[in-house]
Amino acid sequence: MPAWTPDSWRSKPIQQAPVYPDLAALGDVERQLAGFPPLVFAGEARKLKRTLAKVSVGEGFLLQGGDCAESFAEHSADNIRDFFRVFLQMAVVLTFGAALPVVKVGRVAGQFAKPRTNPTEMFEGVELPIYRGDIINDSAYSLAARTPDPTRQLEAYRQSAATLNLLRAFAWGGYANLANAHRWMLGFVNDSPQSGRYQELADRITETLGFMRAIGLDAEEHQELSRTDFYTSHEALLLGYEQSMTRVDSTSGDHYATSGHMIWIGDRTRQFDHAHVEYCRGVKNPLGLKCGPSLKTDDLLRLIDILNPSNEAGRLTLIARFGSEKAGDGLPALVRAVKKEGRSVVWSCDPMHGNTISAGGFKTRPFDRIMSEIRTFFAVHQAEGTYAGGVHLEMTGKNVTECTGGARAISEGDLSSRYHTFCDPRLNAEQAIEVAFLIAELLKAERGQALAREEAAE
Repeated sequence: MPAWTPDSWRSKPIQQAPVYPDLAALGDVERQLAGFPPLVFAGEARKLKRTLAKVSVGEGFLLQGGDCAESFAEHSADNIRDFFRVFLQMAVVLTFGAALPVVKVGRVAGQFAKPRTNPTEMFEGVELPIYRGDIINDSAYSLAARTPDPTRQLEAYRQSAATLNLLRAFAWGGYANLANAHRWMLGFVNDSPQSGRYQELADRITETLGFMRAIGLDAEEHQELSRTDFYTSHEALLLGYEQSMTRVDSTSGDHYATSGHMIWIGDRTRQFDHAHVEYCRGVKNPLGLKCGPSLKTDDLLRLIDILNPSNEAGRLTLIARFGSEKAGDGLPALVRAVKKEGRSVVWSCDPMHGNTISAGGFKTRPFDRIMSEIRTFFAVHQAEGTYAGGVHLEMTGKNVTECTGGARAISEGDLSSRYHTFCDPRLNAEQAIEVAFLIAELLKAERGQALAREEAAE
């Protein structure tokens, strides 16, 4: 491969790039960002890579989720707290279901840019640039609002820094106490229409916590019970921002994207000879790669060679996003090819992006389709003798009505009551926890089958 530099992507073709009318203003913002402190640190990214390496061999499970696109207007301490609380509840459910550590990675503190199908849209007979996320332009329907504004990158940095500050306080300051997360989960179980289905797992957690207290395992003395590692991630879409946030690690001399612990390449920008792959191949962070129905096995293997040439465990997470109707046909060939070539990857399931439909004038995602794709994902890995290592969700801690179905049976007519997303529909807090319980059942079954295979081999 040719030599890499933080700006070598600029010589490559690029997709999904906004057109800024004032290049001088853009350059000024990028120079300011280059002088700002990093948002995350190289040592944190390396620690995440080590935990993902364990996931790649079946010794953990990746829970990745958060907003479709973060909003400047919705940035508040309450929203961050509610999201983190739901995330902890999901992690507790998955931990007990899988009897494995859960690696917690949020789509947060940097997920401000979104790829779009079309560059423009029509509004009241006027063609406007498409909304690309708050880091680029505004969602309001006017030419001024939709014109890309580089100074929005400065606000994205400030909000990311504030969000990270609060998340670190929650993760390390006692809010993440296992007993707290369990109490929050009990409230969900009691209120859920399917409470009976979840009560068994809740009872097991209650018994385990009681046992730990009885033998003197107090959260104040055992920090693993009262604190947790929480990492951030986002799609590396706006490459000028990513380049400005690239730093050289003083201990290793390697380049890291300090905008987030993990960054990923989207399904629309994974061309192997284009800018996004070029930028990501050179930074040492853990990387994600979205894998959709149009991805061929040879192209996937070529991308893996570019992004992870040394076959480093934990470096690359392949995020499958086929849609419930296509996963069974498209995923097995990719899994089989990666296994045959001996590539070390984490396989994760994004059951959101391939299951978006229109209903009642809104974009929505049926809960049944989401769960169908997750079940297919697990079934494919079981059939291929590989490990279903993670899930990647668009979700929120708020009580929105954006995805239909679930235990509350949100209908098409309910969508308008609390439809708050600026881009794609998200699971609400209750639906997200419901997904966690259902995945816990799949993980438990997967673990049982693995133990049976081991016993048979002996």
